[in-house]
Amino acid sequence: MATSKSTESVTLRIPIEVLRDIDRIAEATERSRSYIILRAMKGYLLSEGADVLAAIEGRAEIDAGEHEDFDAVLAEMDRIIAGKVA
Repeated sequence: MATSKSTESVTLRIPIEVLRDIDRIAEATERSRSYIILRAMKGYLLSEGADVLAAIEGRAEIDAGEHEDFDAVLAEMDRIIAGKVA
């Protein structure tokens, strides 16, 4: 069984100018290329990637029938507001 500490090697093509920046950062921080690239990927997953993953999860919930009808929610909100105003 895999643990969260498991890793897998991947191969990717990186534009030379990006790799130069990665190398400069790695040298300045005394870290490896892998460390810098992994940190960048984690940053992506916390921002834009998180939005994509949330959309995927939302679609799965809708497909599983786990949703509320928007018009019904608005109608319920109107009833709640009307009850507080009256």
